[in-house]
Amino acid sequence: MMSTTARLNADEIERLARKRAGVRMGWYIHALVFIAVNTLLTALSLASGRHWAIFPALGWGLGLLIHGVVVFLALPGGGLHERLLQQERARLAHQRDPW
Repeated sequence: MMSTTARLNADEIERLARKRAGVRMGWYIHALVFIAVNTLLTALSLASGRHWAIFPALGWGLGLLIHGVVVFLALPGGGLHERLLQQERARLAHQRDPW
């Protein structure tokens, strides 16, 4: 672990920015797949005349919520991958402790 007085060099900033942006992008992909799959499950559920699709949506939704809490509470911010990279680069360039 780095001390709080150590400055990050450009390579460390780039590595951390890419890692953090990748973690956030992973949540966005998770959310997109959740929406797509649960839309399909809902259509199948309605076509069958039963409302069973709520159960996988609730279970998976809980997992998505926990994933989001971990990502966005541990690494505040948001946006698409490139914007995330830029934000992390700027923040890490001015921050002493990377975590």
